[in-house]
Amino acid sequence: MSQKSLAQITAPTRHFAVQLSATRRGARLARLLTERQLDEWGEPYEAAAQVVAELASNAVLHGRVRGRDFRLRLTLRPDRTLRIEVTDARGDRVPRVPAPVERDAEGGRGLRIVEAYANRWGVVEGPAHGKTVWAELLMTFRRLPAE
Repeated sequence: MSQKSLAQITAPTRHFAVQLSATRRGARLARLLTERQLDEWGEPYEAAAQVVAELASNAVLHGRVRGRDFRLRLTLRPDRTLRIEVTDARGDRVPRVPAPVERDAEGGRGLRIVEAYANRWGVVEGPAHGKTVWAELLMTFRRLPAE
């Protein structure tokens, strides 16, 4: 048995999930909670925090239904693939990467940022007419412990 496969067998799958208000504050909190959770797991969080910020922002701006929250789920698999899922209430509004935007445009870059950081991403139908936008990132480097 190789060292890599032994590490995969002994490493647990880690999960984190939280439901947040579909507000700008909820989107900011999603990013902060992602940073805290990945730090606790000993993983780098910068790329994942960017992806969560964009997906949570999109959930608030484009997936919001009055009185409904959005859900953030993080799953770190033994092979160190991080799956990020953001579920919102608007299954009828499926995200698509837009055409190139002007340099001074204020929006339209979110999914391009997700595309740049993620190894792959997509959308699946969610519960109660919602949708889940997901992205997977390979966590290639471990954070060094503080001395």
